Amino acid sequence: MQTHVVPVGFDYDRLIAPLVRDQIDVDRVVLLEGAVGSEANVEYSRNLSGKLETDFRNLLGAETERVEIADVYDYDAAFEQAYDLINEELDAGREVWVNVSSMPRPVSFAFATAAHSVTLERQADRDRIHTYYTAPEKYLETELAEELRADRDLLRDLLDGVGDDAVEVGDGAAEAADDAGSVAGVDVGRIRERLSTATDLLAEFDERGTTIGAKEVDGKHIIELPVASFSNVKPFEEVILFKLGEHGEFESVSELAKALASELNEEYTDSFRSKVIYNVDRLGPGGKGYIEQESHGKSYRTRLSRIGELWVRAHAAEDSSDYDR
Repeated sequence: MQTHVVPVGFDYDRLIAPLVRDQIDVDRVVLLEGAVGSEANVEYSRNLSGKLETDFRNLLGAETERVEIADVYDYDAAFEQAYDLINEELDAGREVWVNVSSMPRPVSFAFATAAHSVTLERQADRDRIHTYYTAPEKYLETELAEELRADRDLLRDLLDGVGDDAVEVGDGAAEAADDAGSVAGVDVGRIRERLSTATDLLAEFDERGTTIGAKEVDGKHIIELPVASFSNVKPFEEVILFKLGEHGEFESVSELAKALASELNEEYTDSFRSKVIYNVDRLGPGGKGYIEQESHGKSYRTRLSRIGELWVRAHAAEDSSDYDR
Protein backbone atom coordinates (compact mmCIF):
# COMPACT_ATOMS: atom_id res chain seq x y z
CA MET A 1 0.00 0.00 0.00
CA GLN A 2 1.43 3.35 -1.06
CA THR A 3 0.43 6.85 0.02
CA HIS A 4 1.70 9.80 -2.01
CA VAL A 5 1.79 13.14 -0.19
CA VAL A 6 1.54 15.89 -2.79
CA PRO A 7 1.84 19.61 -1.98
CA VAL A 8 -0.11 21.41 -4.73
CA GLY A 9 1.20 24.70 -6.08
CA PHE A 10 0.93 25.77 -9.74
CA ASP A 11 1.98 22.48 -11.37
CA TYR A 12 -0.07 19.63 -12.76
CA ASP A 13 2.12 17.33 -14.87
CA ARG A 14 4.95 16.98 -12.35
CA LEU A 15 2.52 15.79 -9.68
CA ILE A 16 0.82 12.99 -11.59
CA ALA A 17 2.55 12.35 -14.95
CA PRO A 18 5.56 10.42 -13.55
CA LEU A 19 3.26 8.07 -11.64
CA VAL A 20 1.14 7.39 -14.72
CA ARG A 21 4.09 7.03 -17.10
CA ASP A 22 6.09 4.77 -14.77
CA GLN A 23 2.93 2.76 -13.99
CA ILE A 24 3.40 3.15 -10.24
CA ASP A 25 0.76 1.65 -7.98
CA VAL A 26 -0.78 4.45 -5.92
CA ASP A 27 -3.38 3.47 -3.35
CA ARG A 28 -3.87 6.80 -1.58
CA VAL A 29 -3.04 10.43 -2.32
CA VAL A 30 -3.02 13.33 0.15
CA LEU A 31 -3.23 16.65 -1.71
CA LEU A 32 -1.95 19.58 0.35
CA GLU A 33 -3.58 22.91 -0.41
CA GLY A 34 -2.53 26.34 0.77
CA ALA A 35 -3.32 29.97 -0.03
CA VAL A 36 -0.44 31.43 -2.05
CA GLY A 37 -0.35 35.04 -3.23
CA SER A 38 -3.25 36.79 -4.89
CA GLU A 39 -6.87 35.67 -5.03
CA ALA A 40 -6.33 34.65 -8.66
CA ASN A 41 -3.34 32.50 -7.67
CA VAL A 42 -5.30 30.80 -4.89
CA GLU A 43 -8.21 30.04 -7.22
CA TYR A 44 -5.84 28.70 -9.89
CA SER A 45 -4.11 26.40 -7.39
CA ARG A 46 -7.40 25.10 -6.01
CA ASN A 47 -8.67 24.38 -9.52
CA LEU A 48 -5.51 22.36 -10.17
CA SER A 49 -6.05 20.49 -6.91
CA GLY A 50 -9.58 19.61 -7.97
CA LYS A 51 -8.37 18.36 -11.34
CA LEU A 52 -5.62 16.32 -9.67
CA GLU A 53 -8.14 14.81 -7.26
CA THR A 54 -10.32 13.66 -10.16
CA ASP A 55 -7.44 12.35 -12.27
CA PHE A 56 -5.73 10.49 -9.44
CA ARG A 57 -9.00 8.62 -8.95
CA ASN A 58 -9.77 8.04 -12.63
CA LEU A 59 -6.27 7.34 -13.95
CA LEU A 60 -4.70 5.57 -10.98
CA GLY A 61 -7.71 4.40 -9.00
CA ALA A 62 -6.33 6.10 -5.90
CA GLU A 63 -8.27 7.18 -2.84
CA THR A 64 -7.73 10.95 -2.53
CA GLU A 65 -7.90 13.40 0.35
CA ARG A 66 -7.43 17.18 0.25
CA VAL A 67 -5.74 18.68 3.32
CA GLU A 68 -5.37 22.40 3.98
CA ILE A 69 -2.07 24.06 4.88
CA ALA A 70 -3.07 27.04 7.03
CA ASP A 71 0.01 29.14 6.27
CA VAL A 72 2.43 28.09 3.53
CA TYR A 73 5.15 30.31 5.01
CA ASP A 74 4.96 28.82 8.53
CA TYR A 75 7.74 26.24 8.36
CA ASP A 76 7.33 25.01 11.94
CA ALA A 77 3.60 24.34 11.55
CA ALA A 78 4.16 22.61 8.19
CA PHE A 79 6.88 20.45 9.74
CA GLU A 80 4.58 19.43 12.60
CA GLN A 81 1.77 18.65 10.17
CA ALA A 82 4.13 16.63 7.96
CA TYR A 83 5.56 14.70 10.91
CA ASP A 84 2.09 13.71 12.15
CA LEU A 85 0.83 12.81 8.67
CA ILE A 86 3.82 10.61 7.80
CA ASN A 87 3.63 8.77 11.12
CA GLU A 88 -0.11 8.21 10.72
CA GLU A 89 0.38 6.69 7.28
CA LEU A 90 3.19 4.45 8.53
CA ASP A 91 1.11 3.35 11.53
CA ALA A 92 -1.66 2.40 9.09
CA GLY A 93 0.78 0.05 7.36
CA ARG A 94 1.33 2.17 4.27
CA GLU A 95 4.52 3.17 2.46
CA VAL A 96 4.91 6.96 2.22
CA TRP A 97 6.14 8.89 -0.82
CA VAL A 98 6.50 12.69 -0.47
CA ASN A 99 6.55 14.70 -3.72
CA VAL A 100 8.51 17.95 -3.23
CA SER A 101 8.19 19.26 -6.79
CA SER A 102 5.60 21.96 -6.13
CA MET A 103 4.22 24.45 -3.58
CA PRO A 104 6.27 27.16 -1.79
CA ARG A 105 9.68 26.02 -0.56
CA PRO A 106 8.86 26.22 3.20
CA VAL A 107 6.18 23.54 2.80
CA SER A 108 8.12 21.26 0.46
CA PHE A 109 11.28 21.59 2.56
CA ALA A 110 9.35 21.01 5.80
CA PHE A 111 7.79 17.81 4.44
CA ALA A 112 11.09 16.52 3.07
CA THR A 113 12.91 17.24 6.34
CA ALA A 114 10.10 15.71 8.41
CA ALA A 115 10.33 12.55 6.31
CA HIS A 116 14.07 12.41 6.94
CA SER A 117 13.56 12.95 10.67
CA VAL A 118 11.01 10.15 10.86
CA THR A 119 13.46 7.75 9.20
CA LEU A 120 15.96 8.48 11.97
CA GLU A 121 13.40 7.83 14.69
CA ARG A 122 11.82 4.79 13.03
CA GLN A 123 14.84 2.84 11.83
CA ALA A 124 12.75 -0.22 11.05
CA ASP A 125 10.61 1.84 8.64
CA ARG A 126 13.44 3.53 6.72
CA ASP A 127 12.66 1.62 3.52
CA ARG A 128 8.98 2.69 3.69
CA ILE A 129 9.69 6.46 3.64
CA HIS A 130 10.64 8.23 0.41
CA THR A 131 10.93 11.78 -0.91
CA TYR A 132 11.08 12.49 -4.62
CA TYR A 133 11.27 15.30 -7.16
CA THR A 134 10.25 15.44 -10.82
CA ALA A 135 12.03 17.78 -13.25
CA PRO A 136 9.81 19.51 -15.83
CA GLU A 137 10.35 18.87 -19.53
CA LYS A 138 10.12 22.62 -20.11
CA TYR A 139 9.19 25.85 -18.36
CA LEU A 140 6.33 27.92 -19.72
CA GLU A 141 7.38 31.34 -18.38
CA THR A 142 9.82 32.13 -21.19
CA GLU A 143 7.42 30.85 -23.85
CA LEU A 144 4.63 33.00 -22.42
CA ALA A 145 6.98 36.01 -22.46
CA GLU A 146 7.87 35.41 -26.11
CA GLU A 147 4.20 35.12 -27.06
CA LEU A 148 3.51 38.34 -25.19
CA ARG A 149 6.29 40.06 -27.13
CA ALA A 150 4.69 38.95 -30.39
CA ASP A 151 1.31 40.25 -29.21
CA ARG A 152 2.91 43.56 -28.20
CA ASP A 153 4.43 43.96 -31.65
CA LEU A 154 1.08 43.18 -33.26
CA LEU A 155 -0.64 45.86 -31.17
CA ARG A 156 2.02 48.37 -32.22
CA ASP A 157 1.45 47.51 -35.88
CA LEU A 158 -2.29 47.99 -35.42
CA LEU A 159 -1.75 51.42 -33.88
CA ASP A 160 0.68 52.36 -36.62
CA GLY A 161 -2.15 51.75 -39.05
CA VAL A 162 -4.29 54.38 -37.36
CA GLY A 163 -2.24 57.09 -39.04
CA ASP A 164 -0.60 60.26 -37.84
CA ASP A 165 -2.69 60.31 -34.66
CA ALA A 166 -0.80 57.27 -33.30
CA VAL A 167 2.63 58.12 -31.92
CA GLU A 168 5.36 56.14 -30.13
CA VAL A 169 6.16 57.25 -26.58
CA GLY A 170 8.27 56.08 -23.64
CA ASP A 171 9.82 52.65 -23.94
CA GLY A 172 8.13 51.87 -27.24
CA ALA A 173 4.61 52.17 -25.87
CA ALA A 174 2.09 53.71 -28.27
CA GLU A 175 -0.41 56.43 -27.54
CA ALA A 176 -3.18 57.40 -29.92
CA ALA A 177 -5.15 60.64 -30.10
CA ASP A 178 -8.55 60.63 -28.39
CA ASP A 179 -10.36 60.90 -31.69
CA ALA A 180 -8.44 58.13 -33.47
CA GLY A 181 -11.54 55.91 -33.58
CA SER A 182 -11.13 52.14 -33.85
CA VAL A 183 -9.05 49.49 -35.57
CA ALA A 184 -10.91 46.49 -37.01
CA GLY A 185 -13.82 47.41 -34.77
CA VAL A 186 -11.68 47.56 -31.61
CA ASP A 187 -11.45 50.88 -29.75
CA VAL A 188 -8.00 52.42 -30.10
CA GLY A 189 -7.98 53.38 -26.43
CA ARG A 190 -8.40 49.74 -25.47
CA ILE A 191 -5.57 48.68 -27.80
CA ARG A 192 -3.37 51.40 -26.33
CA GLU A 193 -4.15 50.21 -22.79
CA ARG A 194 -3.33 46.56 -23.57
CA LEU A 195 -0.11 47.57 -25.32
CA SER A 196 0.99 49.65 -22.35
CA THR A 197 0.24 46.83 -19.92
CA ALA A 198 2.08 44.25 -22.02
CA THR A 199 5.08 46.53 -22.45
CA ASP A 200 5.33 47.23 -18.71
CA LEU A 201 4.97 43.55 -17.82
CA LEU A 202 7.69 42.50 -20.27
CA ALA A 203 10.00 45.19 -18.93
CA GLU A 204 9.55 43.79 -15.40
CA PHE A 205 10.07 40.24 -16.62
CA ASP A 206 13.28 41.16 -18.46
CA GLU A 207 14.61 43.06 -15.46
CA ARG A 208 13.54 40.82 -12.56
CA GLY A 209 12.68 37.37 -13.88
CA THR A 210 9.56 35.46 -12.84
CA THR A 211 9.10 37.03 -9.39
CA ILE A 212 9.11 40.53 -7.93
CA GLY A 213 10.22 41.78 -4.54
CA ALA A 214 10.76 40.00 -1.22
CA LYS A 215 7.66 39.26 0.85
CA GLU A 216 7.73 40.14 4.54
CA VAL A 217 6.66 37.22 6.75
CA ASP A 218 6.30 37.77 10.51
CA GLY A 219 8.32 40.98 10.35
CA LYS A 220 11.23 39.42 8.44
CA HIS A 221 12.15 38.86 4.82
CA ILE A 222 14.05 35.63 5.50
CA ILE A 223 12.37 32.38 6.56
CA GLU A 224 14.93 30.17 8.24
CA LEU A 225 14.67 26.53 7.23
CA PRO A 226 16.46 24.52 9.94
CA VAL A 227 17.95 21.17 9.05
CA ALA A 228 16.07 19.07 11.58
CA SER A 229 17.35 15.52 11.97
CA PHE A 230 15.67 13.90 14.93
CA SER A 231 17.62 11.39 16.97
CA ASN A 232 16.18 8.76 19.26
CA VAL A 233 15.41 10.47 22.56
CA LYS A 234 15.45 8.56 25.84
CA PRO A 235 12.51 8.86 28.28
CA PHE A 236 14.26 11.16 30.76
CA GLU A 237 15.54 13.32 27.90
CA GLU A 238 11.91 13.61 26.75
CA VAL A 239 10.92 14.90 30.19
CA ILE A 240 13.60 17.61 29.99
CA LEU A 241 12.58 18.68 26.48
CA PHE A 242 8.89 18.88 27.34
CA LYS A 243 9.68 20.89 30.49
CA LEU A 244 11.71 23.38 28.48
CA GLY A 245 8.93 23.54 25.93
CA GLU A 246 6.42 24.30 28.68
CA HIS A 247 8.54 26.80 30.62
CA GLY A 248 10.55 28.42 27.84
CA GLU A 249 13.88 29.21 29.52
CA PHE A 250 15.60 28.51 32.82
CA GLU A 251 18.24 30.80 34.29
CA SER A 252 20.38 27.78 35.18
CA VAL A 253 20.45 24.01 34.93
CA SER A 254 19.94 23.89 38.70
CA GLU A 255 16.61 25.72 38.33
CA LEU A 256 15.62 23.28 35.62
CA ALA A 257 16.59 20.36 37.88
CA LYS A 258 14.52 21.75 40.78
CA ALA A 259 11.49 22.18 38.52
CA LEU A 260 11.85 18.63 37.23
CA ALA A 261 12.24 17.19 40.73
CA SER A 262 9.07 18.96 41.82
CA GLU A 263 7.13 17.77 38.78
CA LEU A 264 8.29 14.18 39.15
CA ASN A 265 7.86 14.12 42.96
CA GLU A 266 11.54 13.33 43.40
CA GLU A 267 13.92 14.62 46.04
CA TYR A 268 16.24 17.33 44.74
CA THR A 269 19.66 15.87 45.50
CA ASP A 270 23.15 16.29 44.09
CA SER A 271 22.67 12.97 42.35
CA PHE A 272 19.44 14.12 40.66
CA ARG A 273 21.03 17.45 39.68
CA SER A 274 24.01 15.61 38.15
CA LYS A 275 21.61 13.41 36.22
CA VAL A 276 19.90 16.49 34.76
CA ILE A 277 23.24 18.11 33.88
CA TYR A 278 24.39 14.92 32.14
CA ASN A 279 21.23 14.66 30.06
CA VAL A 280 21.22 18.38 29.22
CA ASP A 281 24.77 17.94 27.91
CA ARG A 282 23.63 15.01 25.77
CA LEU A 283 20.84 17.16 24.37
CA GLY A 284 23.06 20.22 23.87
CA PRO A 285 25.13 21.52 20.92
CA GLY A 286 27.78 18.83 21.37
CA GLY A 287 25.15 16.09 21.35
CA LYS A 288 21.72 15.98 19.74
CA GLY A 289 21.40 19.74 19.34
CA TYR A 290 17.96 20.07 20.93
CA ILE A 291 19.08 22.44 23.69
CA GLU A 292 21.14 25.63 23.57
CA GLN A 293 22.81 27.36 26.50
CA GLU A 294 24.09 30.88 27.09
CA SER A 295 26.73 31.71 29.68
CA HIS A 296 25.31 33.91 32.44
CA GLY A 297 27.82 34.50 35.23
CA LYS A 298 28.55 31.10 36.75
CA SER A 299 25.36 29.66 35.31
CA TYR A 300 23.99 28.83 31.88
CA ARG A 301 20.62 30.00 30.65
CA THR A 302 19.04 26.87 29.20
CA ARG A 303 16.37 26.73 26.48
CA LEU A 304 15.31 24.73 23.46
CA SER A 305 17.11 25.22 20.17
CA ARG A 306 15.06 25.71 17.01
CA ILE A 307 15.30 21.99 16.29
CA GLY A 308 14.35 21.27 19.90
CA GLU A 309 11.23 23.40 19.48
CA LEU A 310 10.33 21.42 16.36
CA TRP A 311 10.82 18.15 18.25
CA VAL A 312 8.51 19.27 21.07
CA ARG A 313 5.85 20.44 18.60
CA ALA A 314 6.04 17.17 16.69
CA HIS A 315 5.83 15.03 19.86
CA ALA A 316 3.43 17.16 21.87
CA ALA A 317 0.72 14.49 21.90
CA GLU A 318 3.01 11.91 23.49
CA ASP A 319 3.01 11.15 27.22
CA SER A 320 6.36 11.86 28.83
CA SER A 321 5.33 11.16 32.43
CA ASP A 322 6.61 7.57 32.42
CA TYR A 323 10.33 7.04 32.30
CA ASP A 324 12.92 4.65 33.68
CA ARG A 325 14.28 6.27 36.83
